[in-house]
Amino acid sequence: MDRPGTVMGLVEHARQSFGQAGLANAAADARLLVGGLLGLSQGQIVAGHDAAVAGEDAQRVIAAIERRLRHEPVHRILGHRTFYDLDLRLSPATLEPRPDTEILVDRILPHLKAIIVSKGGAQVLDLGTGTGAIALSLLKECPEARAMGTDISTEALATAQQNADLNGVSDRFSTVQSRWFDDIDGRFDIIVSNPPYIRADVIKTLAPDVRDFDPLAALDGGPDGLDAYRAIAAGTKTHLAADGLVALEIGFDQKADVSDIFRTHGFSLVEAARDYGGNDRALLFR
Repeated sequence: MDRPGTVMGLVEHARQSFGQAGLANAAADARLLVGGLLGLSQGQIVAGHDAAVAGEDAQRVIAAIERRLRHEPVHRILGHRTFYDLDLRLSPATLEPRPDTEILVDRILPHLKAIIVSKGGAQVLDLGTGTGAIALSLLKECPEARAMGTDISTEALATAQQNADLNGVSDRFSTVQSRWFDDIDGRFDIIVSNPPYIRADVIKTLAPDVRDFDPLAALDGGPDGLDAYRAIAAGTKTHLAADGLVALEIGFDQKADVSDIFRTHGFSLVEAARDYGGNDRALLFR
């Protein structure tokens, strides 16, 4: 085994600790955590496996390993993660963006580009923006678009604004503190949201990585998990431009219920998409 004071020694210590604790993906988490803290790519870890690590840096890694053993997600420990080729800062007030949400961005983009071709530009509203992941990804891909991100949390909005600055789209991104449409004016070509959709009674059964570290407000969808969809459906018509689009992330078993909610408000489902696990994950309405 490599010496504990080397790069690979720390990786191996992390891997063994995570494996003994029963954490999933122990080897991948070990490489990601150690590499992220030491500023090394996976290739650099392999190439420099026997390189010595300064005492202060080694202690920083050891402390981070202890945090992961308490189920704190790796990306929260690192303070940032990649989403749709953006580097996004995280905060306690923001949901950690997951790869499955990239499916929603993928499905929106062709519609957004078509609107831009037709109108010369487009206005996007991201309800419950959190880190800004969805809105900022759309802005990065479409320089002619502008986006407003809303959230009930001022800390989340500050994080989203920081991410807009870091990713070079702050001149086309604005934030408003609002519960859904309460403080929103104007109309938008695309209204998008990854709202809280987990049933309140299910939250206590979630993995501790999610339950104890993602903000409750970003998880709790009410007694049946559908509260946010009702609020969005009720307010969307007043704020959606002619021929506009509503795009939503949903829970794996919510396609029929969310479609029914929007149908009662005069919307029709135009597209549905599944995530990488084959679960229903994104719905688009007009």
